Parts: sequence; C-alpha cells; structure tokens
Amino acid sequence: MNRRDFVERMSLAASATAAGVVSTAAQAASSTFEVAEKTVAQLQAAMQAGTVNAQQLVKLYLARIAAIDKAGPALNSVIELNPDAMAIAKALDAERKAKGPRGPLHGIPVLLKDNIATADGMQTTAGSLALVGAKPPRDAFLVAQLRQAGAVILGKTNLSEWANMRSTRSTSGWSARGGLTRNPYALDRNTSGSSSGSGSSMAASLAAIAVGTETDGSITSPASIAGLVGIKPTVGLVSRAGVVPISHSQDTAGPMTRTVADAAALLTALAGTDARDSATALANQKKTDYTKVLDRNALKGKRLGVVRSQWAASSDIVAAAIESQLAVLVAQGATLIDVPEVPNAAKYGDSELTVLLYELKADMAAYLAEYAPTASVKSLADLIAFNEKHRDKELAYFGHEHFITANSKGDLNTPEYKDALANNHRYSRAEGIDQVLQEHKLDALVAPTGGTAWLTDFINGDASGSSFTSPAAVAGYPHITVPAGMVRGLPVGLSFVGTAWTEAPLIAMAYAYEQASLKRRAPSFAKSVNLK
Repeated sequence: MNRRDFVERMSLAASATAAGVVSTAAQAASSTFEVAEKTVAQLQAAMQAGTVNAQQLVKLYLARIAAIDKAGPALNSVIELNPDAMAIAKALDAERKAKGPRGPLHGIPVLLKDNIATADGMQTTAGSLALVGAKPPRDAFLVAQLRQAGAVILGKTNLSEWANMRSTRSTSGWSARGGLTRNPYALDRNTSGSSSGSGSSMAASLAAIAVGTETDGSITSPASIAGLVGIKPTVGLVSRAGVVPISHSQDTAGPMTRTVADAAALLTALAGTDARDSATALANQKKTDYTKVLDRNALKGKRLGVVRSQWAASSDIVAAAIESQLAVLVAQGATLIDVPEVPNAAKYGDSELTVLLYELKADMAAYLAEYAPTASVKSLADLIAFNEKHRDKELAYFGHEHFITANSKGDLNTPEYKDALANNHRYSRAEGIDQVLQEHKLDALVAPTGGTAWLTDFINGDASGSSFTSPAAVAGYPHITVPAGMVRGLPVGLSFVGTAWTEAPLIAMAYAYEQASLKRRAPSFAKSVNLK
C-alpha cells in the first residue's frame, strides 16, 4: 500500500469512527451526568458513588468530540481517537469494582499531544505526513506512567507541525496531517502553539485532562490563550523518552488542564526517573504528590517579583487586566516587589535559537532511529526531502526554513553550539532568574503570560506579540500559568516562575491565586470577538 492510499484509508476509517461516535451520542445524552468543566476530583467522586463509570465517561467525551470538534464549531483539536479507549475503560471499571481505584486518575480520560509516542492503534506523527504508518515500538515513558496511574488514553491532539520548529513564518495550530485547530473563544482567532490541540480541547471539555509539550512557550502560551492552567516543569522532572524532540536542553512535557488541582494530579503521575532520559536522574528525589501541597493560604508571607518589563511589552488593555489581579495577590497576604526585568534576558535571544537548531538535527535523528524505525525518513535531511516531494500538502502555507538551517549545522561538539549553550545557562540561570530571586529575596516571579489570541493568518503567519516564556524555558525552570481574566471575550493568563525544582511551592501559590480569583470562563464558541 502506498502512502497516499494509506492516508486515504485512514481518513475513511476516521469517518467511520466519527459515525459510530454519533450513534452513541443519543445513549450518552440520556445520562443526566454532565462532563463539561468537571474536575478530576468531581469525576472521581462520581465514579466512587456509582453515578457514572469510566466507560460512560469515555462515551460522554466522545459525544462532545463528535458534536463540538468534528461538527458544530468544528474545533479540529483532536487528530485521532484511541480505538482501545473503551476496552481500557471497561478493564479499569472491573478493577475498581474488584480492588478499588489505583489513585486520582483511575478511569480519567486524557488526551495526548500527537508528538508523544504510543504503542497502540494510534499514530504518532508530530502532525507530519512523513511519520504516518511508522508506529513506535514502545510507549513514551510518560504514557506508561499514565497507564500505570489508571488513566484512559482517549486520543491524540493536533499541534503546530513538528512542535512549531519548522518555519520562521508558521501559522500556529496547523499541521499537514491535522489541518488547523480553531480557538473555542473566537473561531477566527489562533490557538497559539505548539500544543494547540491540547489547549483547544481542554477549553472545550473534550477530555478531563491533557498533556502538552514545551520548548519555549508551547504549553504556557496556548494554555493562557485558552483560559487554562499550564505547567512547564523543570527540565528533567518528566521524561522526554518517546517524545518527538526539538531540544534536549529545553524540551519537557507537562499538564494542560482547567484547574490547578487537576494539573497537580496529572503532574504527580507524569513525573519520575526514567533510565532512557538521563536528565530525569533526580526526578524521583525531587517529585512529590503535588495534590498534597494545594493550600488556599499559600500566598501568605510570600514575596513575589512583579516583572514590570512584561507589563510595558503588553497591550494597554491586557496590562490593565493583569494589573488588577495584583490586588488579589496582596489580599491573600503576598508582598509585591517591582523588578524592572529579568536580568540579562536580552543576552540569550540569538543563542537560544542556535542551541535549538543544533539539537534539533541531532535529537531528531536519534528519535527517528529509536521510535520510528520503519519510517522512510531517518534524518532532518530526509524530512526536508519529504516536504519538498509533498510540497502541495506539507508546504502549502509556509516553508521549512528552520529545518534547512538546522540541517546545515555541525554536531554537538561544534564550538558554536557549546558556547551558545553555556551562554544560555549563564544568563538565564545564575545571572538571570536566580539572580533576581536572590537579590530581592523572592519566592517567585509574576507577569502576564502573554497577550490575547490573534487572528489566524495563513498569509502573514503568527502575530503573537510579547510573552514571558523564554526566561524559564531557556533556564529549564518551572513556569505555571493560571487564568487571570478576559479581555474582549478572550482569556489572559498570569505566570508564576521560580528556580529549578520549585514546582511544589509554585503550584501552591498558583492554587491560592486561582481559588481567590476564580477567573476561568468556559468558551462560547463565538465566530469572532465582539470589539464593541
């Protein structure tokens, strides 16, 4: 079977699956249980009470996907459904009845970004047609962690192809395999990237929880734009083995959820030491049960650095919305200290990209060899050739300039790479985040995560504006964004950033803010924003 026939057959199978889902919608609708906006704790309580079981949850979420993602507003956030989901749920229901639940994620449906390997009936493609049919030989470590925790892998989400490291002029939320994901708050607006489908699907309650990945902003930006909680953990807390890479210096997977408590439960399951990822050597020592640190009073006595350069870089209306939330922090007992900026952030703008390009070339080849051994592509050069051969589908809207530049780089022993990496670590860590935290005796930094969703534009590409993602991304430090309000019907987020391995106190502070502010709003699936 050639690739075109395979893709067409997959499309027909997807259509048949969608038809089957629609046939279950009536049965699901007969239930009085509503999954929209439900938290993990609420779903778990309902299963414990016998109000609903995992199989029924799967049916209810599949019905929402059929009605909202594939029809109606047609968000196009779910790239593929797991044909094993119902069987997994059935087995977990039987286990609950016989032994009780494994933990807070037992029977909870989760969506995974389509750059996370699963050794099941689904594809793992990073949105590219080049990896269609090349099934991974094993689950990513984080997927094994989720299965062990009792989660139900419901499906895969669309993404910015190759995690948005393909073109200098990309449109976020688009992949050749998945098409364009739409923003549930305004369908003509962008979802940001690269975890676009994870963000859109969570905002629309198409599953209980979702996993995204980030190199620089790919969890926190779409989370803030979709009114979600997003956690980019310390690099090394969550294994990257089996995740399609950009950069081993900055890549990490993390939670994208509607509440801090859900993110805490999901991160607890994801975190852990993995022999296949040396960066996780300390993970088992550093991790904890993050659900145990949730504390409404966690902001009391905390010293928070207000990064004023991020307000100056924001639009007036976004800056005003986030400024109003500083009073919430003060009311909860925090002391706010204005800091002009994160020191030396301007000194790693160019060197960050240099590191990403070098590591993309090396890390991609290693991933393809281990997790896509049957694929026709073995290297970045092969991917470039594939894109050129399938230009009508892969390069229809923008090119692959980053791929071409990365492919021209040398290996990881090249002085240019080593110097850039050392520069990144020096100015983002010791002379960056750590310096400002120590100088002002701060517990964390706070700032607007970014702006609101921009209009999707396939001609000119993204118009994302400023964001607060790079300092923590380059340092490999934790970053949490929490819903902080609405601007003309579009969500904005408030960021909490700390030094390495401070997930627990950051989650506690984020939870205290969330519970005091309660700024998350469900989407209305408006066609556009009402600017009047």
